[in-house]
Amino acid sequence: MNGVEDKVEIPEINPEKCEGCGDCVDWCPTGAVALVDGKAVVVNAEACSYCTDCEAVCPNGARNCPFDIGIGVEEQ
Repeated sequence: MNGVEDKVEIPEINPEKCEGCGDCVDWCPTGAVALVDGKAVVVNAEACSYCTDCEAVCPNGARNCPFDIGIGVEEQ
């Protein structure tokens, strides 16, 4: 360990776009997502496998799976 905490990547959810259809909940293979007060929420970040299925099935574009692209960068 080099003193830098490991960052857990999780999908971002825009609550203004989420209409609570539950498609992302149904498609999530790990159960990391649930509907809370009618909106999708990542309820178990540790379980999220970052498969991006939730982003693909969201009909409203409320899901975003950001990632970093590193080209020619070696981890030390």
